[in-house]
This record gives sequence, structure tokens and C-alpha cells, in this order.
Amino acid sequence: MIDFYYWPTPNGHKTAIALEEFELEYRVRSINILKGEQHVPDFLAISPNNRVPAIVDTDGPGGTPHAVFESGAIFLYLVQKTGKFWPSDPVQQSVVTQWLFFQNASIGPMFGQCGYFNGYAKERVEHGIERYCGETKRLYGVIDKRLGEVEFLAGSEYSVADMSTYPWMTPKQQNLHGIDVTEFPNVERWLETVGSRPAVQRGVTVMAEDMKVGNPTEESFEAMFNQR
Repeated sequence: MIDFYYWPTPNGHKTAIALEEFELEYRVRSINILKGEQHVPDFLAISPNNRVPAIVDTDGPGGTPHAVFESGAIFLYLVQKTGKFWPSDPVQQSVVTQWLFFQNASIGPMFGQCGYFNGYAKERVEHGIERYCGETKRLYGVIDKRLGEVEFLAGSEYSVADMSTYPWMTPKQQNLHGIDVTEFPNVERWLETVGSRPAVQRGVTVMAEDMKVGNPTEESFEAMFNQR
């Protein structure tokens, strides 16, 4: 059983998708980041950087509970635990890892900052929007070029790289980031293909009614961005 510490954010969604794709039994432990629950000591003991998602595998290595924070580390832990969505060829393993890390190192941080300046900042900061939303559009171009060459991010097979990237590029996220996806036809094709998978559809509906994109209340803004 996986205890899944979660709130419906792109990083939360991608982990929910992975748990569904890996067919692992899990139970959701809601961490309401709009109310500051990510800062409570019990959660910090699991996720020291006060970020969702995090997991506790009650049947971890040696049969003992094991906690994992950081979404990229969670993905690597799950592929090692299950052996699923993980190619046997070392070269292809490297390709999958590169595109998985691309999401964690580039897509998440840049798209996240673009979303902050477009949808959360208390005043419009043109330099921030130009810097981060410009980089977001450039990254869409990188992905579109890649998907013009191969069916999925890591090649011909669907992988954890696709699971990890998809929630950052859904219509709600496109709107937040100011992206016209019709400029990226290969991305459009890929989004439709990945989004049609039953496990993906199940993953993105976990606590979907609680999802809030942009326009935070004063309380929520303080909880997400200013609380120390």
C-alpha cells in the first residue's frame, strides 16, 4: 500500500497517473497547500522541502515503510519497485531518464514560474512574464520538435517521461501559461494520445474538484508563497 500525500497540482497529477499506470494500491492523504498543511511537522518529516507530492510505501525495501519525496525520485522509486515502464536496454533506459529529468529540470521549474507570474503574482511583472513564459514557449518548441521525430518523448514506447510531462501541458495549464497549442501540432497529437489512456484519465481526476488554478485568495497566497 502506498500512502500518497497529495494535492491536485501538475506534480501531484503526474504521480497519481504513475500510481494508476503501475497498478499500485494507494490511499490519498490530502495535503491542502491552500491552507498551509504542507508546513506542518508531520508532513515535513516525510517531505523536508514542504512540497507535494510525497509517498510512504508501507511495504518498502526489506518490508519496512519507506518515505520518498520529490516527484522525480518517486518515479525512479516506482520503476525500480515494479519494473514496469522501464526498458531492459541500457541505452533506452538512458533516453527515458534524460526526458524524465528534462521535465524535472526544465518543464516544471520554467512552467511553474510562468504560471506564478501569469496567474498568482499580486502585480504584473513584465520581466518575469517575458523571461519565464518566453522560456515556456521555447520548451514547447523543443517538445514539438522531438515529437515530430518520435511517437513519445523517449521514442516509440510510452514511458514515465510522458506520464511526468503530460499534466504540465493540459488545457488548464496552456491557458495559465498563455500557450496556443495549435502552434505545436505534434504536441497536440501527443496530448490526445496520452490523454486517452484510462490510467491517465483516472489520475487527473483524483481530487479534481479541489483543483484551483490562479487567482489565489490572500490566505492561499500566503500559504503557498510566503509562509516560512
